Amino acid sequence: MLINRIFNGNDAVYGLTEGAVDNAIAQYGADKAISFPNTAYCLPCYYAVTGVKVKTLGELKEALGVVKSLMTRNHELDDALMSGVATALCAEFIEVLKFIDGANPYEEPCYGHLSDAIIRELGVPLVTGDIPGVAVILGSAPTAQEGVNLIKSYQAQGILVTLVGGIIDQCEEVGFKTGYGLRVVPLGKDVTSVIHVVSVAIRAALIFGNVTPGDAGALLAYTSQRVPAFVNAFKPIDDVILAAGAGAIKLGFPVISNETENIAEVPGALIQQLDTAAMNATSLEARGIKIKVTKIDIPVAFASAFEGEIVRRGDMQVEFDGSRVDCFELVKSRDLSEVEDHKIELIGPDFDEFEVGSKHSIGYVVEVAGKSMQPDFEPVFERKFHSYINCIEGIMHTGQRDMIRIRVSKETFNAGFRAKHLGEVLYAKIKNEFEAVVDKCQVKIYTNPEDCTKLRHELAIPAFDQRDERLETLTDESVDVYYSCIMCQAFSPSHVCVVTPERLGLCGAVSWLDAKATNELDPAGPCQVITKERVIDESLGAYEDVNEAVENFSHGALNKVTLYSIMQDPMTSCGCFECICGIEPFSNGVIIANREYSGMTPLGMTFPELASMTGGGVQTPGFMGHGKHFIASKKFMKAEGGIERIVWMPKELKDTVAERLNATAKELYGIENFTDMIGDETIATDPETLVTFLTEKGHPALSMEPMM
Repeated sequence: MLINRIFNGNDAVYGLTEGAVDNAIAQYGADKAISFPNTAYCLPCYYAVTGVKVKTLGELKEALGVVKSLMTRNHELDDALMSGVATALCAEFIEVLKFIDGANPYEEPCYGHLSDAIIRELGVPLVTGDIPGVAVILGSAPTAQEGVNLIKSYQAQGILVTLVGGIIDQCEEVGFKTGYGLRVVPLGKDVTSVIHVVSVAIRAALIFGNVTPGDAGALLAYTSQRVPAFVNAFKPIDDVILAAGAGAIKLGFPVISNETENIAEVPGALIQQLDTAAMNATSLEARGIKIKVTKIDIPVAFASAFEGEIVRRGDMQVEFDGSRVDCFELVKSRDLSEVEDHKIELIGPDFDEFEVGSKHSIGYVVEVAGKSMQPDFEPVFERKFHSYINCIEGIMHTGQRDMIRIRVSKETFNAGFRAKHLGEVLYAKIKNEFEAVVDKCQVKIYTNPEDCTKLRHELAIPAFDQRDERLETLTDESVDVYYSCIMCQAFSPSHVCVVTPERLGLCGAVSWLDAKATNELDPAGPCQVITKERVIDESLGAYEDVNEAVENFSHGALNKVTLYSIMQDPMTSCGCFECICGIEPFSNGVIIANREYSGMTPLGMTFPELASMTGGGVQTPGFMGHGKHFIASKKFMKAEGGIERIVWMPKELKDTVAERLNATAKELYGIENFTDMIGDETIATDPETLVTFLTEKGHPALSMEPMM
């Protein structure tokens, strides 16, 4: 009966899809272009399964015939599961028709299709475990509150939650906040909207896993083994939902449901759980997801799901803004005798003594001591504060050092959150994450304006200046070792970052000091020492021992890498890079696009299209993924002439890196205001106009040796 119901659901969806495609062709013609927005893969699921990019309605009609071939009817379980895959592809066809002529069929709170950029953004938290899993909640819970309670349980564990169907209305009914920033993403109210989370899993295989489009076996193995997703489907489960669930099971995602009628359990795949409150535990067990619990004594939730939460001015109880008044955050190493473990002091008024909506000073000093603690680790700890504080429900933190801003929401304040709870979070996270080097930790929080001003100028700024001087002298030549970073191998098995003082990890999140601290904290972990004693070519950044390390850490997938070249054995990319650099032959230079940029580049490709050539741990000469900070490095493309090759980047990115890039250009080449010579989308998005602009500006790339 179960298998027959899957077949019936698949047949129903196929019939709807065939009718929808025929109607679209009748209305628009077979040559009408189709694609989901902001993706390099057109119809990602069909492309991944078949290796064929569908770009027109006529091609979509042909693709229906391929889908029909998957709908075998031998009444075997595997046939039923393949029919589930066919159902998913039909759902993708129905959904893409909604986007014809650039239409946006989804309105708030629903997102529908998620861009390639969002998937790349999810790469790092999925790898680090900040997002330990992906939940798909489908249908309507027995009650709105039960549904929201289930979502909250996942949210508190950092799990990315996607919603399809009636559960979206239930969230609105009880006033529960949703959104990508909260990692609770309503996709759509039609069951076909579930394809948008399937697409996320499948594009992860293409972006991070170097899965070849058309290799269905490798695709299914990747999603099953490396994408920690599962489905919670509320009753009633009709045949269409059952067929969609079969597709999820084929991808390796177990389905947990409270349905009991006409459904038989399939061990490890289709699981009955009548108690909504127990669905969380059943789901995590079925998917093998283990949650690391850190109990923090605060009155609101703490989870990575809140990291993107925005506190609007109207919802704000109190604000601390370093751009207006004196604020700072600082880590200082102390002797063991100077630190009382878990001592949290507030010097000054508490949050309940401030007027609602007012702006104030705040400074906090986290003093740490340990036998293995080093001053070099202080800025590493500080960079974590942004993430730690943002993980508090109802708290927003931006900036770092003495340019921080913290907003406390009224809701969080009313729950009892006070200044001491900031200290509890910082203490708990420092002790938990850095236990190998921190034996004792105490926190001092200052809210008196005069204290904040005095300590900012006499303690914090001198410490920051001292570190900056140290970092400025920290070059690739001044250190004896580099470090590997293989955190992303959870998704990109052959990728290895080689992290140097002047080249941070391509995700932008791992500096040489971060890697050094990670190695100290976990000597067997993802950041291993790489010696650099046997030089092959210093200008290329080629070393025998680096090559040996890369071959070892990539399990033999790579045997050579250069650190400073984009053309010869460039470093690989996992797919979660902040930027991508690509050769622009007309100008004899390179363009750089960042993940946030959605427009066209002079290469005739968008960021997703550029990125589709570069991720998955493969070497692509002429293209390179990298962090934003690397753009102004003296080692950027050193082998090909360095930063003088940069001819174009989006204006927002150019403005972000301008100060440092201009300083590097002046120091190396004597060029004043180099970024004024670099094109952007307001000047040109085609190579001819770009070359005209570069010629007018006398850009140095035009007179350099050819790159090709």
